[in-house]
Amino acid sequence: MSDAELIARAKRGDRQAYETVVRRYDQLAFRTAYLLTGDAGDAEDAAQAAFLKAYLAIDRFPIEAPFRPWLLRIVANEAHNKRRSTMRHRRHEVIPDDTVAESPATEPGADLQLMARERSAWLAAHVNALSESDRAVIHCRYTLDLSENEMADVLGCARGTVKSRLSRALSRLRARLESDPDGSDEWISRERP
Repeated sequence: MSDAELIARAKRGDRQAYETVVRRYDQLAFRTAYLLTGDAGDAEDAAQAAFLKAYLAIDRFPIEAPFRPWLLRIVANEAHNKRRSTMRHRRHEVIPDDTVAESPATEPGADLQLMARERSAWLAAHVNALSESDRAVIHCRYTLDLSENEMADVLGCARGTVKSRLSRALSRLRARLESDPDGSDEWISRERP
């Protein structure tokens, strides 16, 4: 059953139809919220709050519009709110960096796996050092694989603005990567984002 059919049924009060929509989008909503909050608990809370808000606003949803970008916009708003709230409470908390785990030396390809994790952690650290709006546009495009139209809906801006924001965010990321003395020159120059 299509999203439009399920939403039409949900508008008529069919809770099972909306539950089907929730099951269809729960992982995407969680991933979106996680990318914006950086915390699984906060992401779960934000996704649940977004599904509730979407349900309460379902009567105002234009049935001819695509549901996914509308829902992701609500998820993004909830995730931003949750992140701001959490950051106010964690201002002085020190969080250890355990993103790169050691590989057992006996495992085949352990060195390559460790190098890949280190490179991934290095890149993630640079992405995370960008502004919230830069991180959001990069994650929407490269992690969630959203189209420009979907990104515009999620980020609440025009399609042309998405293009320029993404371009500027990638330029700032490239500058950070190129100025990092610990980075691999070969990896940076291999592919331009």
